[in-house]
Amino acid sequence: MRRLWPFGVVAAVELIGVAVDSTVLQWLAKPLLAPVLLVHLLRARRRVDPVAVGLVFATGGDVALLVSGDTAFLVGMVCFLCTQVAFLTAFLRHRRPPLVAVASYLACWAAANALLWNSLGPLRLPILGYSLALSLMAAAAAGVSRRVAVGGALFLVSDLLIGLEAAGTRLPGHGLAVMTTYIAALLLITTGWVAVAARRARPTPAVDGPAPRPRPVPGNAR
Repeated sequence: MRRLWPFGVVAAVELIGVAVDSTVLQWLAKPLLAPVLLVHLLRARRRVDPVAVGLVFATGGDVALLVSGDTAFLVGMVCFLCTQVAFLTAFLRHRRPPLVAVASYLACWAAANALLWNSLGPLRLPILGYSLALSLMAAAAAGVSRRVAVGGALFLVSDLLIGLEAAGTRLPGHGLAVMTTYIAALLLITTGWVAVAARRARPTPAVDGPAPRPRPVPGNAR
């Protein structure tokens, strides 16, 4: 975890930028959040896997969402859709998620879209598709590890807050809540995935001692 101090610095600058509404600080820090974690992942894994690909698309999404306007919002959504698909691919390759997690997240997906449907306007269908991929990713994360599961849940919470804003509802401390949950989600997913990969790569210790001798077979045995 000591190697992650640059991520802590970048995250702190980003949150300060959001708190004081500084566009300069956000442009300096936000595009670096996923790349710093990507470097950590590549150092640990020494190869590109779907989680690494997801972090690349997350970088594109972060940059797009720094630009105002519906077009930039849709570009960011497409980038993060690719992130969710990449994460989902990695998690499903590792292990099937619990059915209760899949059912729970799909129920939340249906309920959230039903509640926001009339307020989303032309964004209804894009958000419907994106939120489905996001919910499936969060459900699949539950089958990897506790840390990754919490990261997947926080990713969903962060994007749910963005969806509420798109529907015209902005909660107090909205920006900080979105970025805090998003930053925590990226950190937990990346570090959790590194830990799981390290456990899988750990060799099974050999059993010490001589191998047992076979028992003699009686002469009348068949």
